[in-house]
Amino acid sequence: MSSLLFLIPITVVMGIAGLGAFLWSLRNGQYEDLEGAAERILFENDDKPLGG
Repeated sequence: MSSLLFLIPITVVMGIAGLGAFLWSLRNGQYEDLEGAAERILFENDDKPLGG
């Protein structure tokens, strides 16, 4: 029983930290243009052949 008094506040703090990190990533645009990066790696225009 005494371990719950220690573990519950730690769990709540970790949940708040995770929520804060998620909200920070939303505000900084981490989830904008999810498909653009995936397409840019496939259709790079200035590729040059390796060697030769």
